[in-house]
Amino acid sequence: MINKVDPNLIRELEEYGLKDANKCYNCGTCTAICDLATPENPFPRKLVRYIQLGQKEKILRSPEPWLCYYCGDCSTRCPRGADPGETMMVLRRYLTSLYDWTGFARKFYTSETFEIIAVAIVGILVGLGLLIFHSSPINWAHTDLNSVWPSDGIEKADLVMAAILLFFLLTNVYRCIKIVMGDYFTKVPVGMYLNELKLFFINLLTQKQFGKCKDRQQWIVHLAIMTGYSAIFLMVVVLVNGLPLGIDWLKFQRGWASLGGRTEYSIFHPIRLIGYYATFAIMYGTTYALIGRLRKSKPQYKSSHGTDWMFLILLQLTTMTGIFINFTRLLDWPLVTYAIYVIHMMVAIPMLVLEVPFAKWAHLAYRPIVLMLLSIKEKYIAEHTQAEGPVLSAKPAA
Repeated sequence: MINKVDPNLIRELEEYGLKDANKCYNCGTCTAICDLATPENPFPRKLVRYIQLGQKEKILRSPEPWLCYYCGDCSTRCPRGADPGETMMVLRRYLTSLYDWTGFARKFYTSETFEIIAVAIVGILVGLGLLIFHSSPINWAHTDLNSVWPSDGIEKADLVMAAILLFFLLTNVYRCIKIVMGDYFTKVPVGMYLNELKLFFINLLTQKQFGKCKDRQQWIVHLAIMTGYSAIFLMVVVLVNGLPLGIDWLKFQRGWASLGGRTEYSIFHPIRLIGYYATFAIMYGTTYALIGRLRKSKPQYKSSHGTDWMFLILLQLTTMTGIFINFTRLLDWPLVTYAIYVIHMMVAIPMLVLEVPFAKWAHLAYRPIVLMLLSIKEKYIAEHTQAEGPVLSAKPAA
């Protein structure tokens, strides 16, 4: 393979937040102190060197950016102040834009104005849609969301939104798999991919690799945000309309009065407990991260990108408006509840259809996917080395 050099790589990465990559003189301190770096996957030093040498193709195939959880140790200990942790974050943004075939991810990461306008346009369209398309007459005497926006219509809209979201996310994940696997993509049998799916879910739900870092508090925050969001996403997208276990998220979100007088879940029902956990976890995680970014209290909070702020703000606003809806519904304040519900949807839907497949939320999918792919490569090589002789190494090219 021809080793191509891209002389414009550093300039291109600067659009994604890269500072001065030339500060690094490859002393290796960052790699030596990293709890997650291995002899097979030495980072951040190797990736910083790739940037300096214009090795775009090698960066594209490298799994290391997704193995880093940005605990900040490397940036704290760097003798040159090169901030290798933030450089790894920059590469994750860059790779996200390269996996995305639509070009939206690149726009979000290189233009804060574009991201704000895109989120605002989708939010406004959602708000106008809810104001224009509603049932009549509206129940102004008592809070009844179903009298304004029937649950069956909301459920259908949820399914349409889920289909759009999953289409973009899964097609981009497919591109990620194809790029990271390289020559192995067609060699590895489908059964081996399926067998390793359990590893994907383990890393997605536990973030256990992050737990190996010294900053345990940061792992807890990361895990709280991820599990809280995943719980809500599961109930809204996967279990909507009573599928597959007779669980109806709308009964938790909109209340019994909105659903023809059916009995509301008791306070100790598993769905309520999951909802309460998700609410607490998201509010705790996002508040901690927002305060940290405002105070710049940790290395990973000192160089906040616009997309970092956007996903935290949208997630917290979605959660807070959801909390307010439940309170105003219980207090039986119709006008306030309906107004907050419109705001809630104007915030939640842009977050789901824009931020999840194209911006920082996509990292939650790419990271466990890459960890799974590394395991697949290792097992494939182990199975074929003796039977067929040496095969291509699973180690990323140095």
